[in-house]
Amino acid sequence: MDIKQYLHDWAASYKNDLTNNIMPFWLQHGWDRENGGVYTCLDRDGSLMDTTKSVWFQGRFAFVCAFAYNNIERNEQWLEAAKSTIDFFEKHCFDADGHMYFSVTADGHPLRKRRYVFSETFAAIALSEYALATGDMSYAKRAMQIFEDTQRFLATPGFLAPKFEPEVELQSHSIIMILINVGSRLRAVIDDPKLTCQIDDSIEKLRKYFMHPEFKALLETVGPKGEFIDTNMARVINPGHCIETSWFLMEEAQNRGWDKQLLETALTIFDWSWDWGWDKQYGGIINFRDCRNLPSQDYSQDMKFWWPQCETIIASLYAYLGTGDVEYLYRHRQISEWTYTHFPDACHGEWYGYLHRDGTVAQPAKGNIFKGPFHIPRMMIKSYTLCNDILKTLE
Repeated sequence: MDIKQYLHDWAASYKNDLTNNIMPFWLQHGWDRENGGVYTCLDRDGSLMDTTKSVWFQGRFAFVCAFAYNNIERNEQWLEAAKSTIDFFEKHCFDADGHMYFSVTADGHPLRKRRYVFSETFAAIALSEYALATGDMSYAKRAMQIFEDTQRFLATPGFLAPKFEPEVELQSHSIIMILINVGSRLRAVIDDPKLTCQIDDSIEKLRKYFMHPEFKALLETVGPKGEFIDTNMARVINPGHCIETSWFLMEEAQNRGWDKQLLETALTIFDWSWDWGWDKQYGGIINFRDCRNLPSQDYSQDMKFWWPQCETIIASLYAYLGTGDVEYLYRHRQISEWTYTHFPDACHGEWYGYLHRDGTVAQPAKGNIFKGPFHIPRMMIKSYTLCNDILKTLE
């Protein structure tokens, strides 16, 4: 492998795909110029199937637009779309108690509120990235307020509706890992020790509770002290989620001058999760595994979703940047070749989201409440910068 040429080619591909395919698709079909915000329930050709707006994606889309502006090119339309979407979620997506809705109508009337705080996390990173793009620190201040509200919601007994009966005590990996990324994104523009404290707390919990060497796995659900719970639900390994966690940790290790112990933790999670997730028969990262190799109860367990492939592309580049071990670059080639063979839609643009295990298309829609302009453009932006960072080390 000619490593320099390989990285040059992929960097050019990521930038071209983002600027000429992904962003134009969503600006044309998803951006709601009348009400503000973004629609995500789009059919294969971009036609609107449902005007319900995912509140997750109001923050996610605003973040991606500002992130692309900050890292790819100073495209004023991207910044305008970010501002439009921020204005929409600020006006329509917060309840009186400060907790955000899960979905709203086209013009912002509430439809559903859930027990989670992911809407808040995405709103916070959108605001901080927009502050970085514009230099307007009022957006950074607002991002910090939402971050602190999120911490308060999580720490206040009874504020968030319980998922299970009171005697069932469980911990979830998802919010712990997301708060690493939120802290990192906000810290890029805000110097507040609370952000590093949150990251440190999440790292400690991952190591202490969720990493289980007896299975060589990072588990999605454990007991309050990290206990392994031998049920279908608690045996779940979500390889894509774990790989996303690994690159969040690699990013933080890099921010700390390539902290050796943190990088080792990140690589361990990546290596474990690659071994669980890579489908040796068909290729690609599979959705769910059971840590005892028992049948997974989730109906989509053997499917290939768009986002785990994106996270693996990022993680493999980060791992190579952090170690120089060419094995990680070969992983990047494996996952990239499989992903780009199966997910992009050469006819109508953007990517399919849901494939069967063998890589055939399960359904052709380009978006819904959970798939939209986030994982794919984030991957392209982050991977473009990583390729260039690696090239600088090879000069």
